[in-house]
Amino acid sequence: MHKSLPAFGLLAMSLTSVAEEQRSADDLAKQLANPVAALISVPFQYNYDENIGPDDKGSRHTLNIQPVIPVSISDDWNLISRTILPLIDQTDIAPGTGNQTGTGDTVQSLFFSPKAPTESGWIWGVGPAMLLPTGSDDLLSSNQWGLGPTGVVLRQSGHWTYGALVNHIEHVSGDRDPARVSSTFLQPFLVRAFPGGITLGLNTESTYDWDGNEGSVPVNLQLNKVTKLGDQMVQFGAGVRYWAESTESGPEGLAFRLNLVLLYPK
Repeated sequence: MHKSLPAFGLLAMSLTSVAEEQRSADDLAKQLANPVAALISVPFQYNYDENIGPDDKGSRHTLNIQPVIPVSISDDWNLISRTILPLIDQTDIAPGTGNQTGTGDTVQSLFFSPKAPTESGWIWGVGPAMLLPTGSDDLLSSNQWGLGPTGVVLRQSGHWTYGALVNHIEHVSGDRDPARVSSTFLQPFLVRAFPGGITLGLNTESTYDWDGNEGSVPVNLQLNKVTKLGDQMVQFGAGVRYWAESTESGPEGLAFRLNLVLLYPK
């Protein structure tokens, strides 16, 4: 009887460790559903789109590198830096253009966000959004600097997270030919959490070009899971996108997305 106690103790320790790891995964998945959470993360988001261009023969591969870095600036406020740097490979997006591979323009956002939710449970953040002309090719860049406001508001209740992120970027300098940057981005989102660090998310990433008077509305459905690879906490997932509305030369139909997020919880 006494000989079985060590084995029982090891089993209890193992079950406790599994339970703690699951709670950690669930907590990290909930934080990742919040764009202004105080969590350092480095998402790598791969997107594939096709049926691009006036003849629908173009295609595009995009890898968005999106580091998120929170900084505590007081007892009550965080500053959240969110960067999106796209690496693009595209072919035949317009007749006779061939292939381009390189970097696209960077969008840098800064959110000033209270550390505590409001009394009714809402989480919010506001700040500036900047467009940086880091594109390595004229067909990968607007060749313009842009600036405008950005904001996010959300609520987390039980297994659900819902809210919206918005920004508007306006041309401030650079090449205005052929078009001046004047763009609004709206991303309403709904995320359902499940045990084991699993989330199912639905959102749109709508963009409206005020200079060209046209917009696009891709609808995304994605399944993600938080887990541990060695000593590294990660989230990985996959999803599909449907272009409910697109610009005249934009993508059409179905597309897909893969993501890998490196997590660095405090």
